[in-house]
Amino acid sequence: MTEPLYPLRIAAAPISWGVCEVPGWGHVLDARTVLSEMAALGLSATELGPPGYLPRDPDELRSLLETFGIAAVGGFLAQVLHAEPEQAIAAAKETAVLFAATGADVLVLAAATGLGGYDARPQLSESEWRTLVDTAAAIRDVAAECGLRTVLHPHVGTHVETEPEVERFLADSDLDICLDTGHLLIGGTDPVQLAQRHAGRIGHIHLKDVRSAVADEVRSGTVEYSEAVRRGLYAPLGEGDVDIAALVSSMHAAGYRGWYVMEQDTALQPTDSAELPSRDTERSLRHLAGLVAARI
Repeated sequence: MTEPLYPLRIAAAPISWGVCEVPGWGHVLDARTVLSEMAALGLSATELGPPGYLPRDPDELRSLLETFGIAAVGGFLAQVLHAEPEQAIAAAKETAVLFAATGADVLVLAAATGLGGYDARPQLSESEWRTLVDTAAAIRDVAAECGLRTVLHPHVGTHVETEPEVERFLADSDLDICLDTGHLLIGGTDPVQLAQRHAGRIGHIHLKDVRSAVADEVRSGTVEYSEAVRRGLYAPLGEGDVDIAALVSSMHAAGYRGWYVMEQDTALQPTDSAELPSRDTERSLRHLAGLVAARI
């Protein structure tokens, strides 16, 4: 008999409400509005969003989260890993100290290009790739001193994006990865197959659903990533072309009991409210609840 799929550890992320670290990405809702929307949907855990979006003072941050009954899971940190590693390590240490003070347990690291945004990326030399791998390992050690795990996030517009790059990182590094269903698919990797090949290396999961036709345009270079997001690249879970059910079932069967962070990247216009992203998040939650119910 297949083991039942018990309730999942589900968390939110501010990017689902348009809160992004990229300058000019879109209208940024204030933190209290976003946390209030999360709480209204019954969510009780979140990643912390871009550096500086939530308070940098640990006491103030804990107080704000407690106001809405939300716990900190950890958060995303995009750093240039292939050059000037001391800067990346220092930034990661500062972030890890803050995350640890909130009770979070994971640092989600991405290999930024240094260009700003995710619409273009240069190729790395062999020595730059080695520096990237070594810097990621050093950040892993710094974060571990604070009691945090570090996972490397394959991400569109970073130096670990395509399937060969993901496989090379897994071969060259002992860091686990954040399996982001959306970014992997856009980068040309089937997230379900990757999860099956490397189940023991999945340390964290970001759940996205993707409209493949738009993803194809990003992959071919026809449309920039930021524009694709504005054109509806991401759909509520169960309404796109990622096999969310197979992914969750496969990871559960492999023994994964970590977080499933709902991350449906969106970009808001100045006149937009929280209504649409909250409605999409609610639809995603209903889809996940249906997956659980179907297997109990």
